[in-house]
Amino acid sequence: MARRVMLGTVVSDKMQQTVVVRVERKIRHPLYGKIVRRNKKYHAHDADESCKVGDVVRIEECRPISKTKCWRVVERVASAVVMADDVAGAQ
Repeated sequence: MARRVMLGTVVSDKMQQTVVVRVERKIRHPLYGKIVRRNKKYHAHDADESCKVGDVVRIEECRPISKTKCWRVVERVASAVVMADDVAGAQ
């Protein structure tokens, strides 16, 4: 059976070997026909802890690793961009 693969953005990396990934999908409203965005968060296993907040990652479904984790990070598609204002504000 094929495993599901999704593309999403890391929104939290505060846990050990775990990242929270927000996956966004667009659906058409059944009555009005407008395109609506739907978001869902998934806990994914990040063994080497290389993902940071803002990274775009590809996650794959796997066996249950813990109570909330049944996804794992396959690859980092794009890294987070640090804004110049954030760097200046930190100093």
